[in-house]
Amino acid sequence: MHSALSTKFMPVTKTAKRALRGSIRKGIVNKLVLQKLEVAVRLAKKTKSPEKIKLATSLTDRAAKKNAIHKNKAARIKSVLDKLTPKVKPQKTGKSKVQKSSKKR
Repeated sequence: MHSALSTKFMPVTKTAKRALRGSIRKGIVNKLVLQKLEVAVRLAKKTKSPEKIKLATSLTDRAAKKNAIHKNKAARIKSVLDKLTPKVKPQKTGKSKVQKSSKKR
């Protein structure tokens, strides 16, 4: 008997047994996805390198897509990761103003 099967009660019907097997498999997959995500986020926060941040953001999106985490939690994590990236301000050029035409009426 599987350790996860030793719950408070065992399913009685055939479909309930099948559903329990499926939920155990999904739980294992979700756990792996979450572990990879947590490690990636920790590394991204520690190193603050763009590659690690991009990987953590990608794993966050995948976890939200698989419903391992809620979409709002994914948005929160991505917001924190976004703040880690150094923002590069665009250079101002002298010719950015639009000149008005001087037509006489």
